Amino acid sequence: MTDASMNRRSILSIAAATTLVGSGLPTAPAKAADTAASDEFGGIRFCLNTSTVRGQELTITEQVDLAASSGYDAIEPWVRDLVAYKEAGGSLPDLRKRIEDSGITVESAIGFAQWIVDDDDQRRKGLEQARSDMELLKSIGGKRIAAPPVGATKEAGPALPVIAKRYADLLNVGAEVGVTPELELWGFSKTLSRLGELAYVATEAGHPDACVLPDVYHIYKGGSDFAGLAMIEASRMPAFHMNDYPANPPWETIGDADRVYPGDGIAPLDEIISLLHRNGFRGYFSLELFNRDYWKQPASEVATTGLRKMKAAVRKALA
Repeated sequence: MTDASMNRRSILSIAAATTLVGSGLPTAPAKAADTAASDEFGGIRFCLNTSTVRGQELTITEQVDLAASSGYDAIEPWVRDLVAYKEAGGSLPDLRKRIEDSGITVESAIGFAQWIVDDDDQRRKGLEQARSDMELLKSIGGKRIAAPPVGATKEAGPALPVIAKRYADLLNVGAEVGVTPELELWGFSKTLSRLGELAYVATEAGHPDACVLPDVYHIYKGGSDFAGLAMIEASRMPAFHMNDYPANPPWETIGDADRVYPGDGIAPLDEIISLLHRNGFRGYFSLELFNRDYWKQPASEVATTGLRKMKAAVRKALA
């Protein structure tokens, strides 16, 4: 056995033992600078994914102001809005200062780089796009970026060990930039639609920065049991997309736009939230909705309603 293979095996062993398999150990204690509101919700904090108000067509500066004024701890912007801001002549240092002065943070972001695809040239370009997205995000203080299976959704993608290697390549790019890609679950996809697949890929990537980004709706749509969340170590879920889903449309036809506010659907949120918290989750619940009816309403109303309902769901689950 070569030194390289020994190192590889050691890394994988450590990752499998400490990264994703649920140990039940709590994550690091909340910092002293965390708000009293965080303590009120068991250390869980709240983030606004800007898809929730996408229909209102707010600029990124308006999104930042909305998240801060509505009482969120953080914002999860879409990279394309950052690109639009920059291309329109916006100053990234000014945007970073605006975010910092508002008292919120950029805990995650949404990008669509094709890091997973089989075509070598397309995947190379995807990694270049990922680097560009990460550098843009880093310039405003962003910490993480979603890594969904873009390009492998309509047909079953590569074998899971192959995906793990490609995720490791993406993680290496992130380590160079200083932004961590979060392996994202997409329930409608033919690839990475189930919690077990997510855990396998992140574990076998053998990288210390590996982490996952689950979603209430996507776990349901992908057909996994929510009890499977207990098998993923809480510190490897820094963010979790929070939403709910109705009984109708049924599972077979339900889509992204059918998601509703937490507590307004049939998702077992008490079970999900209490399980996560017992296992040490102290990350960010990020409200991610694509509801067209909400897009017709004032953005401030949607943002404040979503935060209120997320907090009510957490209070109820932890009571």
